Amino acid sequence: MSRTAYSSVSNNRPRDSLELASLASSTSTSSHASLLSSPSGISSSRKLSLSNENPLPSNSTPTATTPRPLNHSRSFSVSSAFDFASNLFPLSATAAGYTSLGGVSNGGIELDGGSLEKHKSLTYLNGLSLIIGLIIGSGIFSSPSQVNTNAGSPGASLIVWTVAGILAWTGAASYAELGGAIPLNGGAQAYLAKIFGDLAGFLFAWCSVFVLKPGGAAIIAIIFGEYLVRAAVGADAENVSAWINKGVALSGLALVTALNCISTKIGTRMGDMFMFFKFIALFGITVIGIIVAVTGLTFHGTANLDWKREGWFDDTSTDLSSWAVALYAGLWAFDGWDNTNFVVGEFLNPTRDLPRVIHTAMPLVIASYLLANVSYIIVLPTATIAKSTTIAVTFGNVVFGPIGSLVLALIVSASCFGALNATTFTSGRLVYAAGKEGFLPGFLGRVGMPGMERKIQSRGLWSRTAVWMIGDDDGSIGYTPINAMVFNALLSCA
Repeated sequence: MSRTAYSSVSNNRPRDSLELASLASSTSTSSHASLLSSPSGISSSRKLSLSNENPLPSNSTPTATTPRPLNHSRSFSVSSAFDFASNLFPLSATAAGYTSLGGVSNGGIELDGGSLEKHKSLTYLNGLSLIIGLIIGSGIFSSPSQVNTNAGSPGASLIVWTVAGILAWTGAASYAELGGAIPLNGGAQAYLAKIFGDLAGFLFAWCSVFVLKPGGAAIIAIIFGEYLVRAAVGADAENVSAWINKGVALSGLALVTALNCISTKIGTRMGDMFMFFKFIALFGITVIGIIVAVTGLTFHGTANLDWKREGWFDDTSTDLSSWAVALYAGLWAFDGWDNTNFVVGEFLNPTRDLPRVIHTAMPLVIASYLLANVSYIIVLPTATIAKSTTIAVTFGNVVFGPIGSLVLALIVSASCFGALNATTFTSGRLVYAAGKEGFLPGFLGRVGMPGMERKIQSRGLWSRTAVWMIGDDDGSIGYTPINAMVFNALLSCA
């Protein structure tokens, strides 16, 4: 049977959205060799079944005008084991749609607005900042109260934090395997579409684009506004109109969206900066807790001694439902471990860097969370931890007084702004990938604006220097999914 028979039926429009340069195309020789002998082994009966399977009629020849079927079967595997070789998904852009395993690429095409996957720029550090930037948002500065209240004791709460972190790490490890095997933008949307068909990818895309991502961004933005207003107003923050908080939140969302629309470099540089800032903040909280434990002094005099007088597992809850609520609160603080998978198609080396990113970020975050919670337990009484929803601000007030509250409020607001930057960066790529795949209107899958390159070339010396500083590696600006990010911002505002 000819290799042409294995080519997928094309769409009624060129669809190189996700495969453009994300995956290396395999030659017919290497593909044929992989079919005959897999590293993990394949039985002769399986080889025979593969040779008899013909996904398309033998007389079908893909053309650019052939309509894509609404439903298609899952592709067969050439190996009986989990094989994440580089040519597991050798999909490439052709005028006839996707080139399947064993097919020969006819060459790529350029869609309107270009493609992000052709301009890979993300590194290991950028991926690390995307995961850590979204995980460390406001959760560690507010969730401890829910975890402690439902777990019942400080020691039990630390167990909950550890279990929540390990569960998040296992999910992230699974995504590391998926991202290495299917290095495409869109995260779970791409995985579901490739494994279970377009309907599953379509449903996930719509749920994420219209509910999950905008809702998460809106929550982060509101918390950012509340803490910033609290830092500016002080004790009278409780009497401030909610619309002022929302106005600050909308301003922050508009600012971070505009910055990410300018260039990919600005978004990644902000992410890197906020990642280090968050680690410094959590490290500072840990050091302060150690100093208070050693000296026994705070701004208000003698430090809390509950952690010495009482057992760390006294009053531990025996109600399974309370433990479930505590675990849920802990998992919420670890949300964001899948963030990098939405942009894996733009990694310079996704197969190498994605697992490294995930297996570096998760243990760092788990350790930081545990150390910060130990500091909270040392500095604050158990009753205060249980009832405080702004535990970081309370921590700062106990140790340093009013100035401590101000500093910690600013730290939390900055942490939320970094998380807002991370979710804006990746949510825009999700909308972009959905637009490229046809799950959303096509204009959302375009990159930049028409005539952008011409405008850049016509700038003067100083303007070109400024563009080089804030633009991408080639000095261009606006080569981002502007339509997608603006659309995501509008949904978040709504």
